[in-house]
Amino acid sequence: MVRIYYREGKQIKRETDVREIGHLKSILWIDLQSPTQEEEEWVETKCDISFQTPQEIVEIESSSRYFEQNNTINANSNFLKISAEGYVIYPVSILIREGVLFTYRSGDSKTFADTVRKMKVSQETFQSGVDMLLLLLETRIESDADVLEGLSKDISNISKDLNREQKAKQDILLKINMMQENTMLLRETIIDKQRVLSGILRSQFFPEDRKERLRIVLKDISSLLEYSTFNFERLEYLQNTFMGLINLEQNQIIKIFTVFTIIFMPPTLIAGIFGMNYSILPTSTHQYGFWFSLLLMACSMAGMWFFFKRKHWI
Repeated sequence: MVRIYYREGKQIKRETDVREIGHLKSILWIDLQSPTQEEEEWVETKCDISFQTPQEIVEIESSSRYFEQNNTINANSNFLKISAEGYVIYPVSILIREGVLFTYRSGDSKTFADTVRKMKVSQETFQSGVDMLLLLLETRIESDADVLEGLSKDISNISKDLNREQKAKQDILLKINMMQENTMLLRETIIDKQRVLSGILRSQFFPEDRKERLRIVLKDISSLLEYSTFNFERLEYLQNTFMGLINLEQNQIIKIFTVFTIIFMPPTLIAGIFGMNYSILPTSTHQYGFWFSLLLMACSMAGMWFFFKRKHWI
């Protein structure tokens, strides 16, 4: 599907028929969402541009993430979306040529939908596709900020659960690990956008009067990176706290077994002595010798028990 946004007077209108590209004036943004081969070739021919292949879009090399060619800015960036399976990264290819913004992506995206909604209600006059790009980036950064804020609330809830339960549970550790993974994914996409925007800021094809607004976006990105670092440090602290609770539980269990082992040592010794088949034993022929040995073992256990209680070892 292809969406073409163009300016007519002060209004921004949309066209979905790629065959109308040659007849439309003041085109601001052409958004290609999972286009057919015919639609892609038509846009490339009419606009004199060339989109990268899906394999080239996902390349991680710096030369593939951002480059300039034939008066065209080419940038590839990873965006984040939340689905039923969790956090998912999807690539977006961005091109700017002669003031027109081209975006190439697969699947639907809330960021693009929010950008279009803001564009419709905004009082700002969009002069070119550069303004559309800045609006798209600002929307994406706002979305990342919301995701970070949600993660921060989830981290606070886990911290409260640990303080309330005071016990190490497996599901809490799994939540911490999942949040660590989500934080790393989000941080990865933010760093990726920072790298791409730094390249755009140095471009001679990007309007000078728009670079100050782009610098503000980069400052917002830096703030998000600091926030994500803080969240990751909190998760590491919670993980260390969780492991500390596990160690306390294990130490408590070992302590209990150790105490009971020591408590049963004197009775075991007494039982071993009285179990010797020697006639020299004073109680071996006594009528109450058996009961005397049991009483002696019970007294030794009680003595050891009270000794440990007095020392506050149990």
